[in-house]
Amino acid sequence: MDFNKISFRIRYAETDQMGVVYHGNYPQYLEMGRVEWLRTFGVSYKSMEENGIMLPVISLQLNFKKSAVYDDLISVSTKLVKTPSVRIEFDYEIHNEEGELLATANTVLAFMDMKSKRPIRCPDYLLDKIEKRN
Repeated sequence: MDFNKISFRIRYAETDQMGVVYHGNYPQYLEMGRVEWLRTFGVSYKSMEENGIMLPVISLQLNFKKSAVYDDLISVSTKLVKTPSVRIEFDYEIHNEEGELLATANTVLAFMDMKSKRPIRCPDYLLDKIEKRN
């Protein structure tokens, strides 16, 4: 399964006094990658929520290799690990514009019914789109 890649520039507010990206910002970068990955399938978080489905993160693993700094242009590559069921798992790589690996990550999210707060299977419309692409 291919990586979906987004790029953006590090903002000053995301850094500490040394100009290094604060580690707590990385989960937001991963979320940006997931949102855009879904968008490539014509699906948005907003539409899923409107259909009564939420996707809370149940596991997050981050491995830092090198610091990102203010004004760096970084890219977040997001890859689906396997066909989703009740859970959906992603691997990530974050690089700077020189191509240096800054971080690797993995997240697992669960498909949840917003009303019952119970786990549910991945919606068929998303599974169909994933299977058609592979």
